[in-house]
Amino acid sequence: MSNQEWIDKGNRLFMQTYGRYPAVMVEGKGCRLTDADGGEYLDFLSGIAVCSLGHCHPAISEAICRQAKTLVHVSNLYYTVPQTELAELLVANSCADRVFFCNSGAEANEAAIKLARKASPAGKYEVISLEGSFHGRTLATVAATGQKKFHEGFEPLPEGFRHAPFGDLAALEAMITPVTCAILCEPLQGEGGVRPLAKEYLQGIRALCDRHGLLLLFDEVQVGMARTGSLFAYEQFGIAPDILTLAKALGNGLPIGAMLATEKVASAFTPGTHASTFGGNPVACAAAVVAVRTMLGAGFLAGVAAKGKYLAAKLDGLARQYPQLATKARGMGLIQGLLLTEQGKELGPRIVQRLFQRGLLANFAGNTALRFLPPLIVTEAEIDEAMATLAAVFAEIAG
Repeated sequence: MSNQEWIDKGNRLFMQTYGRYPAVMVEGKGCRLTDADGGEYLDFLSGIAVCSLGHCHPAISEAICRQAKTLVHVSNLYYTVPQTELAELLVANSCADRVFFCNSGAEANEAAIKLARKASPAGKYEVISLEGSFHGRTLATVAATGQKKFHEGFEPLPEGFRHAPFGDLAALEAMITPVTCAILCEPLQGEGGVRPLAKEYLQGIRALCDRHGLLLLFDEVQVGMARTGSLFAYEQFGIAPDILTLAKALGNGLPIGAMLATEKVASAFTPGTHASTFGGNPVACAAAVVAVRTMLGAGFLAGVAAKGKYLAAKLDGLARQYPQLATKARGMGLIQGLLLTEQGKELGPRIVQRLFQRGLLANFAGNTALRFLPPLIVTEAEIDEAMATLAAVFAEIAG
């Protein structure tokens, strides 16, 4: 069947929750995807920061198949080897002492919110997050998200969430009340337009939490797992959170999320307080074990950092070449955004559409920036290819 035949069938069946592009992806390898018509694409979106080791990574595919032949699922009433191996890897390489496994970033953030409330003194329940943030699609994580467009149509949202102005530490402190229990933030806002939080700002938030007896929650669903050039983004800020959430790249395509916490905080969860039927599924965990070990391999993280600088420099070069469309690159490692001018922002969706038509996958984040999330295994030659495609689109639009 062709792309169009599959699309017509899908449109008769699916709820219309996605604005999809006219392609049915049938195969992936490394940084490339192929559609049902044989069209090829250079993937600089990675399933939105999910397939960080590329599509169908051989060692991960082998681990999935091997585990699927052995044990696919048992209840969390029992232990499994892959789940324990993964937990050991995450604890050994993070600030955390304990792990809770789930299936997605939204679930990980939901678990983090519940743990923050449970671990706080009675009467403290409110979580402060930041304007421009994105924390998930469940009702609680939508309420935590600091973008009104995600709230519309779902009111009344769960109470206990407030949003502080981005970058204003004094305003954040002024919002703390006797019922505040935690501050939740992303070290870099991906959906908010690839907007990193300044090191001094994050350190100031940590100090606020310490001074007021609050928990600090870091949402690293998009920026964790080597995306920024360190295994976890918080490592580059000289501070550590009390609770850390992960998902996306953890399973390199298989659905898995994790909520990590220090012993002091994690002890608030006891049998029956929280659970997940599929959390820590043996097949997903087997994939994640290989993914984490690969990311911890010699030279891998340094390579991500170097390629991130290379991509940022190329994007800055295009901004200089087309000042009417773009201003500068910003990001960390291999999550990079090209900030667009006011004229460029109006054209953002059209630019992404034209990139797609030329076989390059990217997106427009926060109505502010073109977002590039290539697999961490991307080569400089592939970065050059992507930038040549972007340059061609800019030249076409600039006339």
